[in-house]
Amino acid sequence: MTRLKSDHHFQSFWWGGFECADHLNAFGNRINMYHLTAHLDKIEEDYADLKELGITTVREGICWSEVEKEPYQYDFSIAEKILRTAKKFDIQVIWDICHFGFPDDLTPLHPMFARRFSSVFYAFATFLTERYSDDVFYIVPINEVSFVSWLGGDARGTVPYTVNNGWDVKYFLMKAYIEGVRNIKANFRNIKILTSEPLIHITTEHPENVSSILDATIAHNNQYQMLEILTGNICPELGGSPDLVDFIGVNFYYNNQWIHETHEFLPWADVPPHPYWKNLSELISEVYLRYGKPIVITETGHPGEDRAKWLEMIDAEVTKIHCAGIPLKACCIYPVIDRPDWDYTDNMHHSGIWDIHNNQTLQREPYGPVVEKIKSITAQPK
Repeated sequence: MTRLKSDHHFQSFWWGGFECADHLNAFGNRINMYHLTAHLDKIEEDYADLKELGITTVREGICWSEVEKEPYQYDFSIAEKILRTAKKFDIQVIWDICHFGFPDDLTPLHPMFARRFSSVFYAFATFLTERYSDDVFYIVPINEVSFVSWLGGDARGTVPYTVNNGWDVKYFLMKAYIEGVRNIKANFRNIKILTSEPLIHITTEHPENVSSILDATIAHNNQYQMLEILTGNICPELGGSPDLVDFIGVNFYYNNQWIHETHEFLPWADVPPHPYWKNLSELISEVYLRYGKPIVITETGHPGEDRAKWLEMIDAEVTKIHCAGIPLKACCIYPVIDRPDWDYTDNMHHSGIWDIHNNQTLQREPYGPVVEKIKSITAQPK
């Protein structure tokens, strides 16, 4: 693999993200997006196609539910295939340890969850560094703690399938997160830690009412609970500290802004802009002012016909962010390959750079407007 210069962390500013969720869905069925999109079978094709667009950094996952079928027994064959192919194509991989999925015998509320997570994290770090000791590896320990806490703790969309339990799920996910990262930081000098959390904006439909403003502000600021725990600002008993995170990753989609009272999504493409909509550059400025860490847009994209228009907007916002002097290091277009719905897997979202129109062949079909837009933005220096 091409060695990175000391002042550059990532091979390309624009990344491609491969959907790697492997959790139990709302019906209790195990899904695996690698299988449902045939990414592992078509990985050489997928990597070659990305390189044609100028993208040489990708997000992938290890699929914890497949890695650890028995407690503390690990099979990293999926990661081995990804790593081997990435080396062949000179692709840099950003790894997720836990992208929503846990082994069959675990939930975040299990008394051994933190120990099991820390152990698989350490085993994977050992796996990487034993093979390529001179490389620097970038790892997302647990993807979207905020979202999966709500999904499993409040919306019964995955394990532990509860309501009114989101804070407990988040607390114990962060207990595992911090234990795992502390173990890594103490033993591996060549591993950097990224977060990957939703970046949202919540406002009120009653801006003249102080109580409504306060309620919306509290809801808005709850998005930072994960980072507040990780950096030790709250729940200090878990051992959080600012040095546990090297890059702050934010995930930004069209439905990340809404009105608190009604949960009505704010339109992003209105001309003139909707008065309550906040530009991505404003929201990232808020994150940077709070934490002062380098930032990565770890996921962004749009389903349907507005995909290219969304990327055009994101590219313009990236320019604003750089002009403001904020150290935005990368932006990940997510997903690369069209993905099926988690719960109704016959339904495709049509949100990728490449669509899938036939669920049997899983043949990739480039979505022309997005491909052309990516060619134009990757040709610009960042």
